[in-house]
Formats: sequence, structure tokens, C-alpha cells
Amino acid sequence: MLTVALLLILTITLIDLQVPHSVHLGDLLIMVPAITSWYASFRVTALVTIMTVWALMAICLVRNSVNPPQVAALIATSVVVTIARYLAERRQRELVQVRAVAETAQRAILPPLPRRLGPLRLASVYLAAEEEALIGGDLYAAVRTPTGTRLIIGDVRGKGLPAVAAAAHIIGTFRDAARRLATLPELAAYLDSSIRSNAPEVVEPEQVEEVFVTAAILEIPDDEPLVQSVNCGHPPPLLLRANDVVTLEAGQPAPPLGLGALAQTTYHLDTFSLRAKDTLLLYTDGAFEARNADGAFYPLAKRLTPQNYCHPAAVLDHVRGDLLNHVGGRLGDDTALIAIERQPLGGTPHERAIG
Repeated sequence: MLTVALLLILTITLIDLQVPHSVHLGDLLIMVPAITSWYASFRVTALVTIMTVWALMAICLVRNSVNPPQVAALIATSVVVTIARYLAERRQRELVQVRAVAETAQRAILPPLPRRLGPLRLASVYLAAEEEALIGGDLYAAVRTPTGTRLIIGDVRGKGLPAVAAAAHIIGTFRDAARRLATLPELAAYLDSSIRSNAPEVVEPEQVEEVFVTAAILEIPDDEPLVQSVNCGHPPPLLLRANDVVTLEAGQPAPPLGLGALAQTTYHLDTFSLRAKDTLLLYTDGAFEARNADGAFYPLAKRLTPQNYCHPAAVLDHVRGDLLNHVGGRLGDDTALIAIERQPLGGTPHERAIG
């Protein structure tokens, strides 16, 4: 990088000294700092600007003539591009720091799910709509119980820090309550009450009634080939079985968590078959509401062509790549995805261990 800039300075200087005095090629030196600032660091840009000014002063001394406007233009341009490069590097460092903090917060608030929990193999992914913000209001968590695994996937209304705070609260509450409460309807009712009581701490008073979370709460027993779920206004899971993709529609969906007080809410428990080698895909609305350049929504269920995926992570790799290709690489909303594959009942003691 520095070599190219030095060659330009040297070439322009030597040519300028060979042409008639009426021709001022030294004006071309002004482009060297500008070009250098595009690809070089602040220190290299500053060094090149100094050497460019020296080269112009050398031309003036050899020719025994000084062109004040020419010198002033070069100095002004050099100062501007050097400052601009410094500010750009500082902004880049700040972005790196922000991303590092965001990644740390994401691992603390929303760590990837374990690859194995009892007889289940799992994979999870979080796709943030904002490049600098790796976490948002989408959430998921999994907890082992003495008889199986409980999971939640949800989407907090809104964006920004209030949504992140609400998501963190729900995850913590779910992890604690999922081990204590006997049934999923009881767990859903407890989460609904907890969200309503916690809302004043995360949003402005006038927004308390607007805090709610769409969520699907599931339980997968270790010793039975089934999955039970309570759906609270959340998109239904998709079941991948052999050559079929089946939507597991809730019989009686409940309102989103946090809105249970608006009506007498009953949390209905749905039961679906989940056999060995079946894969369950959980997702938030950022997946199927993603639009392409023509405004068409992403047809998630139709794009899940059944095939022999080697691991749930392979399912998510396919969905992530296909989804980003559909939207041209940039999502309009955060998206969380979980893939769960049930292994044959039995297995080794290690595979049956509580995760």
C-alpha cells in the first residue's frame, strides 16, 4: 500500500521536473493522499500526506518558484483526508467494541442450545436484523426436567433495550419455573402473570399494557414418542417426517403472554406425535414474514424440502441460507430458529443424562 503511494509521488515529481515550467503536474500530487485514505490506515495516510507535501516543496525549490494556491490546496486536502481516515478508524473500532459487547450479551442472555438434551438432538440460531445489534426481542430456552425436556420460543413485542430486557426476564423466569410447575398450562399462566408484573420495570408507564410476548411452550417426554405444547399466539411448529412437512396447528391458541388478564384465559394443551428421527422446527415470525424484492413472503413450509439431514444443525443451515437468499442478504426483523430431532428411545446412559 505504502509502496504504491510512494511510486505515485516519485513518478509525478520526476515528470513534473522534466516538463516546461509552464506545465504544473505537481497539482496531481493532491490525488495521492485521497487515494491512499481509501485503503490504508490512518498512520499510513498521515505519512503519505507528509511525503506528498515534501515532494511538492522539493518541486518548488528545484524550480525556484512557489505556487501558493497549489500548496494550500494540497495541505488542505491532506489534512481533511487524514482527519477523515482517523475518524473512520475510530468509528470502526467503536463498532468492533459494540459487536464484542453484543456478542458477550448474547451469550449471556441467549446462549446457543446444547447439541444434546436427553434423547433429543438440538440446534439453534439467532439472525439479527440489525448488523450492530446481535440480540433483540426474540428468545428461546430449554430446560431438562426429571421426565423430559421443556422448551420455549417467543417474540417480544417491540424493539430495542425494553425488548431485550423483557426477553431476558422471560428466559430467566422460564428456566426457574419450568422445573417447579407440574404442567405446561400452569407454566404458561405463571409466565403470563410474571410478564405483567415485570412490565413496569422495563417500559414507560404508558406502555405497560402494550408489553406482550407470542410464545410456544413445549414439553418432550423422554419415554413417550410425543410432544405437548401450549401456543400463546405464536407461529405453529413444523414437523419434518420422512417425505412430509406438517404444520402442528394449535387446537385452541391462547393470547400472547402478558395479555391473559384481558380475558378469562384457558391454556389448552395440545399433544402431537414425535417419533424417532422426526425433526421439529420452531421459529419466530421473522422467518415467514421476510419479504424479497418483489414483496413476496418467504414460504418457509414449502421450502423445507424433506431430505435426510445429518443433524438438526443441517436443517437450520438450509433454512438460514435459503431465507437470506430470499431477502437478498438483509432481514427486516429478527429471527430465531430451533431444530429438534428425536433419537430412538433407549440409548446409552450418557445420552440419557440430564443436560
